[in-house]
Amino acid sequence: MHKIGCRYGTHRVIEPKGTLPQPALKLDNSMSIYNNEVLIEVKTLNIDSASYKQIKTACGNDPAKMEQMILSIVNERGKMQNPVTGSGGMLIGTVKEIGADFPAYKLKVGDKIATLVSLSLTPLKIKKILSISADSEQIDVVAQAILFESGIYAVLPDDIPEKLALAALDVAGAPAQVDRLVTEGDIVCIIGGGGKSGVLCSYQAMQNVGNYGKVIVVEYSTENAQRIKDLNLATDVIIADATNVMDVYEKVMKITGGRGCDVTINNVNVPSTEMTSILITKGRGSVYFFSMATSFTKAALGAEGVGKDINLIVGNGYAKGHADLTLNILRESKPIRELFEKLYI
Repeated sequence: MHKIGCRYGTHRVIEPKGTLPQPALKLDNSMSIYNNEVLIEVKTLNIDSASYKQIKTACGNDPAKMEQMILSIVNERGKMQNPVTGSGGMLIGTVKEIGADFPAYKLKVGDKIATLVSLSLTPLKIKKILSISADSEQIDVVAQAILFESGIYAVLPDDIPEKLALAALDVAGAPAQVDRLVTEGDIVCIIGGGGKSGVLCSYQAMQNVGNYGKVIVVEYSTENAQRIKDLNLATDVIIADATNVMDVYEKVMKITGGRGCDVTINNVNVPSTEMTSILITKGRGSVYFFSMATSFTKAALGAEGVGKDINLIVGNGYAKGHADLTLNILRESKPIRELFEKLYI
């Protein structure tokens, strides 16, 4: 008989009591499930970009030190939540056990799933890290994890390899929000457009703006900028450092004739790009901060400080239908699928 758990996982919170699992400092990561949980045999963790970059930098790109840091975080917190960025990532694995009261619908033991909730709120116990590299955010592990009743997931499709699906689903919220925000004829700027989420966002933006809109990509890496050009994922590409506010502002204003952007999507994995996003966006436009390196204090107070009346949108990684939309991009775009296969498989 399983113990009775809270829908939102508060029964797993050790410290501080009374809070939810994501902001908690420590979770109970014992792997005996409650009545409304799923036990997952984890195969691969996908650490979110901002967190992985911070870990790599702190460890001097040394995989052995990175492994020790990740194990230390999980041992201390009972979950994979970077104490500097506060962010996590997601996982793929196989369903081992389902609590009697979990709303499983068609889920069954043995299904391969991707969790669509952050590792920063997922009870996790790592027995061993099998492979880790400074070049990939995906870490193969021997581990177990818990999915709460409120947790969302996707059963992995048969037509897309597991690691490819994991790479795409890790950032599924971003292109789904682009689909909501961007309409025909818009001028859109994707800051950090050459990375994983940026490529998917650029594709969706190009679909939505039509023949009369613009998609401007700002990318620091010359190689990534060329990738965007080769894939025809933008009408304009700017190679620039997104932390250099006025440089990016002047280049975007030149392209837009001083009008600015209707929608700006921030996908960078470094801090201090908030004001760049805000300045290039026109009045009553929208900035979507998907990046977990964002300081929402800087964004809110910065917009006020320059007199910008714009919609600042927190990068909620969940949007209804986001998994299907993102996986369908891989089905629709052979070049993007080939790129992701090269990078993530």
